[in-house]
Amino acid sequence: VQLQAFGGGLVQAGGSLRLSCAASGRTFETYAMGWFRQAPGKEREFVAASSWRGVGTTYADSVKGRFTISRDNAKNMVILQMNSLKPEDTAVYYCARYKSPYNDFRVEYEDGYFDWGQGTQVTVSS
Repeated sequence: VQLQAFGGGLVQAGGSLRLSCAASGRTFETYAMGWFRQAPGKEREFVAASSWRGVGTTYADSVKGRFTISRDNAKNMVILQMNSLKPEDTAVYYCARYKSPYNDFRVEYEDGYFDWGQGTQVTVSS
Protein backbone atom coordinates (compact mmCIF):
# COMPACT_ATOMS: atom_id res chain seq x y z
CA VAL A 1 0.00 0.00 0.00
CA GLN A 2 1.10 3.59 -0.60
CA LEU A 3 0.22 6.41 1.74
CA GLN A 4 0.52 10.04 0.78
CA ALA A 5 0.07 12.76 3.37
CA PHE A 6 -0.56 16.36 2.45
CA GLY A 7 -2.00 19.56 3.79
CA GLY A 8 0.83 20.74 6.00
CA GLY A 9 2.06 24.29 6.05
CA LEU A 10 2.83 27.35 8.13
CA VAL A 11 0.16 28.72 10.43
CA GLN A 12 0.04 31.11 13.36
CA ALA A 13 -0.68 29.92 16.85
CA GLY A 14 -4.40 29.50 17.35
CA GLY A 15 -4.96 28.68 13.72
CA SER A 16 -6.10 25.50 12.01
CA LEU A 17 -4.82 23.04 9.45
CA ARG A 18 -6.35 20.01 7.85
CA LEU A 19 -4.09 17.11 7.00
CA SER A 20 -5.17 14.43 4.59
CA CYS A 21 -3.72 11.02 3.88
CA ALA A 22 -4.62 9.15 0.73
CA ALA A 23 -4.14 5.40 0.65
CA SER A 24 -3.92 3.07 -2.29
CA GLY A 25 -5.44 -0.39 -2.30
CA ARG A 26 -8.89 -1.86 -2.00
CA THR A 27 -9.04 -2.87 1.64
CA PHE A 28 -8.63 0.53 3.28
CA GLU A 29 -11.76 0.16 5.42
CA THR A 30 -10.43 -2.95 7.14
CA TYR A 31 -7.39 -1.24 8.66
CA ALA A 32 -6.96 1.09 11.59
CA MET A 33 -5.19 4.30 10.59
CA GLY A 34 -3.02 6.55 12.66
CA TRP A 35 -1.24 9.87 12.69
CA PHE A 36 2.13 10.35 14.32
CA ARG A 37 4.48 13.31 14.44
CA GLN A 38 8.15 13.97 14.92
CA ALA A 39 9.51 17.29 16.09
CA PRO A 40 13.15 18.28 15.54
CA GLY A 41 15.41 16.45 17.96
CA LYS A 42 12.59 14.34 19.34
CA GLU A 43 11.30 10.85 18.80
CA ARG A 44 8.22 10.21 16.77
CA GLU A 45 5.08 10.26 18.88
CA PHE A 46 1.49 9.18 18.57
CA VAL A 47 -1.12 11.81 17.73
CA ALA A 48 -4.41 10.11 16.85
CA ALA A 49 -5.87 6.91 15.47
CA SER A 50 -9.10 5.74 13.92
CA SER A 51 -10.26 2.17 14.42
CA TRP A 52 -10.84 0.05 11.36
CA ARG A 53 -14.55 0.39 11.93
CA GLY A 54 -14.18 4.13 11.94
CA VAL A 55 -16.33 4.52 15.05
CA GLY A 56 -13.53 4.47 17.58
CA THR A 57 -10.87 7.13 17.95
CA THR A 58 -7.86 7.52 20.20
CA TYR A 59 -5.92 10.70 20.89
CA ALA A 60 -2.75 11.70 22.61
CA ASP A 61 -3.47 13.77 25.69
CA SER A 62 -1.61 16.70 24.18
CA VAL A 63 -4.10 17.03 21.31
CA LYS A 64 -7.39 16.00 22.90
CA GLY A 65 -10.08 18.57 22.33
CA ARG A 66 -8.08 20.26 19.57
CA PHE A 67 -7.52 17.58 16.93
CA THR A 68 -10.09 15.36 15.27
CA ILE A 69 -9.35 12.29 13.20
CA SER A 70 -11.86 11.01 10.69
CA ARG A 71 -11.89 8.74 7.69
CA ASP A 72 -13.66 8.53 4.38
CA ASN A 73 -13.59 4.89 3.38
CA ALA A 74 -15.19 5.60 0.01
CA LYS A 75 -12.22 7.80 -0.87
CA ASN A 76 -9.55 5.82 0.96
CA MET A 77 -8.62 8.84 3.03
CA VAL A 78 -7.97 9.66 6.64
CA ILE A 79 -8.19 13.25 7.82
CA LEU A 80 -6.64 15.05 10.75
CA GLN A 81 -8.36 18.34 11.54
CA MET A 82 -6.10 20.41 13.77
CA ASN A 83 -7.52 23.41 15.59
CA SER A 84 -6.12 25.77 18.20
CA LEU A 85 -2.63 24.98 17.05
CA LYS A 86 0.30 25.67 19.32
CA PRO A 87 3.99 26.16 18.55
CA GLU A 88 4.67 22.82 20.20
CA ASP A 89 2.58 21.14 17.50
CA THR A 90 5.34 21.95 15.03
CA ALA A 91 6.54 18.67 13.56
CA VAL A 92 6.53 16.43 10.54
CA TYR A 93 3.25 14.55 10.57
CA TYR A 94 3.04 11.00 9.29
CA CYS A 95 0.04 8.86 8.52
CA ALA A 96 0.31 5.13 8.95
CA ARG A 97 -1.68 1.98 8.36
CA TYR A 98 -2.01 -0.65 11.06
CA LYS A 99 -0.10 -3.85 10.46
CA SER A 100 -3.11 -6.17 10.21
CA PRO A 101 -6.76 -5.84 9.20
CA TYR A 102 -9.72 -6.01 11.56
CA ASN A 103 -7.47 -5.08 14.43
CA ASP A 104 -7.09 -1.94 16.49
CA PHE A 105 -5.23 -3.19 19.51
CA ARG A 106 -2.78 -0.71 21.01
CA VAL A 107 -3.18 1.76 18.15
CA GLU A 108 -1.20 4.36 20.07
CA TYR A 109 2.01 2.37 19.70
CA GLU A 110 4.23 2.88 16.71
CA ASP A 111 5.15 -0.79 16.41
CA GLY A 112 1.54 -1.59 15.53
CA TYR A 113 1.94 0.07 12.15
CA PHE A 114 3.62 -1.33 9.09
CA ASP A 115 2.99 1.14 6.26
CA TRP A 116 3.98 4.81 6.54
CA GLY A 117 3.51 7.88 4.43
CA GLN A 118 6.28 10.31 3.60
CA GLY A 119 5.26 12.96 6.10
CA THR A 120 4.08 16.54 5.80
CA GLN A 121 5.57 19.49 7.64
CA VAL A 122 3.46 21.52 10.04
CA THR A 123 4.96 24.70 11.42
CA VAL A 124 3.14 26.80 13.99
CA SER A 125 4.54 30.24 14.66
CA SER A 126 4.06 32.05 17.93
